[in-house]
Amino acid sequence: MIEEFQGINFSHNEFVFLGFPEIYEYRRLLFLPFFMTYILILVGNSLLIYVIRIMESLHSPMYILICGLAAVDIMVATVIVPNMLLGFLFDWNDISLAGCLTQMFFTHFLSSVESTILLVMALDRYVAICFPLHYTRILNSAMFARLLMFTVIRSGSIMFVLVALAGSLSFCDSNVINHCYCDHMALVSLACGNTDKNNAMGLAVIICFVGIDIGVILFSYMKILNVVLFTAAGEDRWKAFHTCGTHLIVIMCFYLIGTVTFLSRNLNIQIPTDINTFLGVMYIVLPASVNPIIYGVRTKEIRNRILKMFNTRVNKVLTVQVATVEM
Repeated sequence: MIEEFQGINFSHNEFVFLGFPEIYEYRRLLFLPFFMTYILILVGNSLLIYVIRIMESLHSPMYILICGLAAVDIMVATVIVPNMLLGFLFDWNDISLAGCLTQMFFTHFLSSVESTILLVMALDRYVAICFPLHYTRILNSAMFARLLMFTVIRSGSIMFVLVALAGSLSFCDSNVINHCYCDHMALVSLACGNTDKNNAMGLAVIICFVGIDIGVILFSYMKILNVVLFTAAGEDRWKAFHTCGTHLIVIMCFYLIGTVTFLSRNLNIQIPTDINTFLGVMYIVLPASVNPIIYGVRTKEIRNRILKMFNTRVNKVLTVQVATVEM
């Protein structure tokens, strides 16, 4: 016992999530909004994947990227939300160190994959609008294979090092994680040794996935808007501004929230625990909730197909009901 209190040859292997500690007694009330959000994520993104899969006219690079984004949104939300909901409802807040590190890897890995997909989508639109005659030559199957390999290698290697460094630490003080899932710095903040390498790696992740990716995305959209400004007519110009502006707002929210949650712990910025936890959860669920609307419902081809599907089903139901009444 003395060794445990002194932190000698002792490290916690079990941790407890304490998300939203200031409103802990009302945590069960959080179950419903997050449960509905999770259902929205599953239904919206699954519908988007289904529509793109069954429509051969949508089997183009841009829509394949949208399909990939929807798949990643489902996976990253599933990594954290079900466990979080069980914690809200049944107080199942315990997690092993191995489970925590596994959740950490997949959460940050999938988020970094989403960042790369957004980057490739911006480049796709840039090539399609600024170099339309060379589009099929530049963005072919070989280029997509290279981009896929780049995504897996970049995200996998960086997140593996991030998690490996966290796993090498000793946790001899508190075993309470002030979060709803195993965030990197939320776990590292509990370590009783030197965490300079972990802090440096956290900043490297921000530079790599925010500094580089957002820079390229902004460059691509600025070039797109510049071309549209000088070539498109009034109505087409407004549509382009509206579409690009909406995409940029969603993208900036994704990167801004992620940056705040990372930097607040890396730089010891004092943010109330509940607010920091809320931002950390929104970083995952907000893009996954709105992406099906931004990249799906607002896209004419996908919207028309969804409306056609629902109209067909409604007509079938009405036909069956009328036939039943006549009998």
